[in-house]
Amino acid sequence: MSLLERFMDLPLEEVIGDRFGRYSKYIIQDRALPDARDGLKPVQRRILYAMFQEGNTSDKPYRKSAKTVGNVIGNYHPHGDSSVYEAMVRMSQDWKVRNVLIQMHGNNGSVDGDPAAAMRYTEARLASIASELLRDIEKNTVEFAPNFDDTIDEPVVLPARYPNLLVNGSTGISAGYATDIPPHHLGEVIDAVTMQIVDPDVSLDDLMTVMKGPDFPTGGIVQGKEGIRKAFETGKGRVIVRAKTQIEDLKVGRQQIVITEIPYEVNKANLVKRIDELRLDRKVEGISEVRDETDRTGLRIVIELKKDGHGEGVLAYLFKNTDLQISFNYNMVAIHNKTPKLMGLKQIISAYIEHQKEVVTKRSQYDLNKAKERQHVVEGLIKAISILDEVIAIIRGSKDKRNAKDNLIQQYSFTEAQAEAIVTLQLYRLTNTDVTTLENEASELEKKISHLSGILNSEAKLFNVIKKELAEIKKKYSDERRSKIEDEIEEIKINMEVMIPSEDVMVTVTKDGYSKRSSIRSYSASNGEAPGMKESDRLLMASQLNTTDTILIFTSKGNYIFMPVYELPEARWKDSGQHLASLVGLDRDEELIKVIPVKEFQEHQFLLFFTKQGMVKKTELMQYKAQRYNKMLMALKLKGDDEVVDVHLTNGGGDVFIATHYGYGLWFSEEEINVVGQRAAGVKGINLKDGDYVVSGKALHDKEASQLVLITHRGSVKKMKITEFDKSSRAKRGLVMLRELKSNPHRIIDLELASTGVTYEVKTKNNSIVLVDPAKLKNADRYNNGSYVVDISDTGEVTEVWEHISTEENKE
Repeated sequence: MSLLERFMDLPLEEVIGDRFGRYSKYIIQDRALPDARDGLKPVQRRILYAMFQEGNTSDKPYRKSAKTVGNVIGNYHPHGDSSVYEAMVRMSQDWKVRNVLIQMHGNNGSVDGDPAAAMRYTEARLASIASELLRDIEKNTVEFAPNFDDTIDEPVVLPARYPNLLVNGSTGISAGYATDIPPHHLGEVIDAVTMQIVDPDVSLDDLMTVMKGPDFPTGGIVQGKEGIRKAFETGKGRVIVRAKTQIEDLKVGRQQIVITEIPYEVNKANLVKRIDELRLDRKVEGISEVRDETDRTGLRIVIELKKDGHGEGVLAYLFKNTDLQISFNYNMVAIHNKTPKLMGLKQIISAYIEHQKEVVTKRSQYDLNKAKERQHVVEGLIKAISILDEVIAIIRGSKDKRNAKDNLIQQYSFTEAQAEAIVTLQLYRLTNTDVTTLENEASELEKKISHLSGILNSEAKLFNVIKKELAEIKKKYSDERRSKIEDEIEEIKINMEVMIPSEDVMVTVTKDGYSKRSSIRSYSASNGEAPGMKESDRLLMASQLNTTDTILIFTSKGNYIFMPVYELPEARWKDSGQHLASLVGLDRDEELIKVIPVKEFQEHQFLLFFTKQGMVKKTELMQYKAQRYNKMLMALKLKGDDEVVDVHLTNGGGDVFIATHYGYGLWFSEEEINVVGQRAAGVKGINLKDGDYVVSGKALHDKEASQLVLITHRGSVKKMKITEFDKSSRAKRGLVMLRELKSNPHRIIDLELASTGVTYEVKTKNNSIVLVDPAKLKNADRYNNGSYVVDISDTGEVTEVWEHISTEENKE
């Protein structure tokens, strides 16, 4: 078998694991994450180095971007031209980087998300501050490695005379790691580095006295000092960034909101479009027009309000529902010692200081070697001029240059370097002036050597050099801070009455999940007719509410829907409305059981839940006030195949009555049910027999006057006073409510309260419906089986009972 025909029998997971491991290592180390020392990703470093090598610097004319991109791809970065050009463009965008590293002529994109012009049209050169990243690179200050085809060397890291990682930040996603470091203020970062050089054990709080927090190129207001501190301490933390806004008065009773700075990396065009969509969809009332008035003088978005439009209220809504306010999550991951590492502020500064120590040491050593070499040559020249005639005689008497050098070395003990300098000396240098110049140079070299030796022998002097150079950078490039830092995150309170026009409407929700709001006018025109719905459907609620109210819709699976009335679809009274599935993603097998309207989420109000398996739960109503309402939310935790059978709004001080299918009733005080959190399961309410289950749970507000109406599967109905029962305590079996029959005993389908004017609909197996008016029933005792209202021999057994909701009584 030839070498080409050999096969390797390896497990797939081993091969894939090996390949993915190598790929991940490459992505992490050589593509997506910045180096902690110079704050650059490889592609950025290669672009800057290539431009520097070509002399494409800030003091020279601009050059075509395509030339730089080709140079980078050909020599250093064997990837797509678009990835190189996009990296180049980003470094030139003053709304993306705090201190631009590349100056670009032509269209380099915009804050509206417009792409840059093609690289054949744009021209670029290094910004002045980028040259500070590359300064002294020729003095062996950093390590070099062969490029991809081993033809030339490229730097592994740049000397970086300022802490670019913190100044310009970085963002990237690699395999298993991501990084998000915001830009910071150059002057503040340099002050923090200097402070840590002076005292390596400086506390984070002391560092934060000079380095306040992020400083975004787009300005804005940064809120949350705690989040900044946590990020500086651990590398992870969250801050809020909001736009800089101002409310201006126009004519009498009219205002406009002016936005002059937007949060970092927010697309301005999309932001303006989103605000205008809210206006068109009438999600927020009060906006008459949205205009983008941005020009070359600066960013300006104007939101003109309607007459009597409430500026503060509209602004609060926009902060909450648009990118006028965003949260920025610090995730300070960088490559340190060839390893991705989550770093706090002190660690990043330490990595930078260590790098600078190495750079300044290597540079000083390089300069020292050069100075000593020159000093040696100058000494030789001075000596040669002092015996000039002899030197000239030797040179004239020699055969050639090599012979002349050998003769000088042999007769006057010059070194090779000194002899070379002597034989190449130009005649005009033999004047008296030049002797003085050489002596002055020797003196200067002596001082320089002494200075450089001092730096290399003393860490204190080394640090002084670093501090001095940082101070120079700060003086030359530092500008005013753009982002304002605020200690606390301001809570956004949206006054719905300001946002939503207060209007009385008729709201209906059906058992099958259809909901709508109709104008009072549309309802009045119906002359008391039932709202539009399918024949098989029935109403869960039909009430006159205000658009500023909220409804909570509970399901049998323990979920609930938080629905502000103004968010309900508007429809005519005779229309069926829209299915909740299209609004919140309601599952088809999720059964709606109760709708509770809420005017205000007040304290000392509670929701009381009853489940089929006998559990009860009490939670503060405030816990169910949701911020987001585009999906189903969890109302309580259900165990196994348990279901919710009833929900009530209470004040917490009433009584509770639970009825079971087998005919047991338990009456106890609501105070026995402890208040628990929204997601809790609750406690046992009643002790059930095997096979029994809860059919109804009621909250009794007026204990003495409460009358119970129970309906059995055999079509019997019975009314009795609550006083027929003895008040007990939670988790007991309860008392029987029916006389036990040996054959075909009555089983309870539902238990309701006999309220004034309330009637109930009783449905049987063959869909017959009988109306029951509790007011016409006589009171009975616990051992009575009631009177028959349905002949089940004709209609089949009773399957369901619900309150008859009349729409006539709502009519004005």
